[in-house]
Amino acid sequence: MVRCLLLRSLTRPRTMICIGVVASLLFLPASSYGQITDGVRWTPEKSLEFDVVQETAIAPDGSRIAYVVREALVDGEQSEYLAHVWIVDADGSNPLQFTRGEQSAGSPAFSPDGRWLAFTSRRGEGSGEDAPRTQVWAISVQGGEAFPVTDAPTGVSRFAWSPAGDRVAYLSTDPDTDDERARRREKRDPVFVDQNFKYDHLYSVPFDPGRSDVAYARRHTEGDFHVTSFDWSPDGSTFVFSHQADPRLDEGARASAISTVSFDANARPRLLVDHGGTDTDPRWSPDGRWIAFVSSGDTPERVGLGDIWVVAPSGGETRKLADSHDRSGGLVGWSRDGSLVLLLESIGTTRHVTALPVNGEPLRRLTSGSGVVGSPSFASGSDAMAFTWQRTDMPMDVHVSALSTFAPRQITTVNPDVRMPPLGRTELLTWRSPDGRFDIEGLLTYPVDYDPSRKYPLILNVHGGPAGVFAQSFTGSASTYNIQYFAQEGYAVLRPNPRGSTGYGRDFRFANVRDWGYGDMDDLMAGVDRAIEMGVAHPDSLLLMGWSYGGYMTSFAVTRTDRFKAASMGAGLPNLVSMITTTDIGEYLVAHMGGAEFWEDYEGYERHSAMYRIANVTTPTQVIHGENDLRVPFTQGQEFYRALGRLGVPTEMIVLPRTPHGPQEPKLQAEVSKVILDWFERHLRPDRPRITTEAPQER
Repeated sequence: MVRCLLLRSLTRPRTMICIGVVASLLFLPASSYGQITDGVRWTPEKSLEFDVVQETAIAPDGSRIAYVVREALVDGEQSEYLAHVWIVDADGSNPLQFTRGEQSAGSPAFSPDGRWLAFTSRRGEGSGEDAPRTQVWAISVQGGEAFPVTDAPTGVSRFAWSPAGDRVAYLSTDPDTDDERARRREKRDPVFVDQNFKYDHLYSVPFDPGRSDVAYARRHTEGDFHVTSFDWSPDGSTFVFSHQADPRLDEGARASAISTVSFDANARPRLLVDHGGTDTDPRWSPDGRWIAFVSSGDTPERVGLGDIWVVAPSGGETRKLADSHDRSGGLVGWSRDGSLVLLLESIGTTRHVTALPVNGEPLRRLTSGSGVVGSPSFASGSDAMAFTWQRTDMPMDVHVSALSTFAPRQITTVNPDVRMPPLGRTELLTWRSPDGRFDIEGLLTYPVDYDPSRKYPLILNVHGGPAGVFAQSFTGSASTYNIQYFAQEGYAVLRPNPRGSTGYGRDFRFANVRDWGYGDMDDLMAGVDRAIEMGVAHPDSLLLMGWSYGGYMTSFAVTRTDRFKAASMGAGLPNLVSMITTTDIGEYLVAHMGGAEFWEDYEGYERHSAMYRIANVTTPTQVIHGENDLRVPFTQGQEFYRALGRLGVPTEMIVLPRTPHGPQEPKLQAEVSKVILDWFERHLRPDRPRITTEAPQER
């Protein structure tokens, strides 16, 4: 049976969510974040009711925190996310929405004197070529009307206040020439691939709230290179910035360097660091003595290596600091006294703020707890930090703490009115890899109303990357795979972190190089066997799903085993030979294949490609793919689907319209778990009625 489907969005009304206040408290139990209510069930639409905090920014004196709240708009024909900026006092009082309207706002940043809040938004009138671009806006922290700070023709990608607060620097892409615009209007605009690049460059503009118009911007970099990040010197006289040869993702994988440029007009950049590998994300210390940056050393390490180095602003010898936990970057700032470089790192299934002393002493962990720290921000004038915190049983909210002594206090309750159904509990498991090399961790979510006397269907969920990681984040959040939805329907869900995952160190992350589908799959299956041995999983009721690299692993697993009753491959890459010449991250794939191109190692690429083992597949396998996916091109899914059909293996292909490498629209995202559950039910329990609520559209 072969069917090909095009999803149409489904919807249901959504209630308005209000922001409330929780006074100074330590981490709270899940029941404090929303009423846990019997009779309410987990569905993908229920998960969409939970708003998400995306960013925090703390005022210089630590007295106020700005944060961005994203909500899903799903009424009627709407299917989009809208984000706005809120401000709350550090004691949790006086929460206030600071931006409004139909256009999202984000990237909040207090001015150095704390009087102004800048943010980015795409406001204004127009469409097509005249559509408004993302610009920097500002508003008084006392309230009032926001006003534009920048008027960049192509918009702003990132920005930063000057130390004195008298200017705002930003990155913006080179605009089209008059001739290019004319050619496009007249339909004489062929695209020359990998030619005629548009580069991001560094600009700054005066900040004057008394002006009636946007001030003239000064350009600080120009030329055939692409600026990727920047920082001001503490005295405002100089910029430090990272750059690469062109804007392509693969070019950044090959090499990047760091330079400085004086604020003075017509100043020329001076090369500061060029190790030969990837040097990026420079951050100036508050005392001006050092510039910290992330580097892979003398060669690019596309699998993932980012050590923390420092260099004097005048140049000279660079110095590597102690190893961080994962050696994968994550640089987020400095301590106020300039003695510590601050990182945000995955540590197993948790995520925390850590610190590397500039004097070379070992890594310190600054935050703790079983959960996930996100979006940390640090006060420049006080010992205070703001961050988001979530656990498997607790939605995300904003917390504050001193940086020197971690004592977290929750200051928001973003979802007080969402009725939370009973949760399937999540447990951290550990097992030994079959080859004895590693201890593997995984998160097992039990079915809602779990009965230990029963055995349940088990879904093996594989993360992307492969350097992704399953963390102890809230399991009720909206996702491509809605964990509590599957738990509500009587499934246990196992989410392992096999070799290759982030959060377990450099050697663990590199352990699946030129071994895709073998050692890592053995790690996964050992976790499945652990769940069976625990008496949770029924050995004859195993299911498999994964997206991106998880989709790769899904495609490969069904060529190695027939233990799964059904599988769902999301944005998978079953053919590494065709993948490497069509993806936008070919360097990443080559690195994982040991550095050899496919014409140098046909046998290796074919050995790790499911398409060359396709005759082994008997497992009913669903294929889901975004029609606009450039990371894992649409044809990857199509190859697998067509081959399965020709073999006579039960299959169906679901195409997600308007979708790149993962669904961006909330309604479409909600549909993914539904069609997967329906596929699983059809092959696990074929006598049960179908899950979907609308007839599929044939394509």
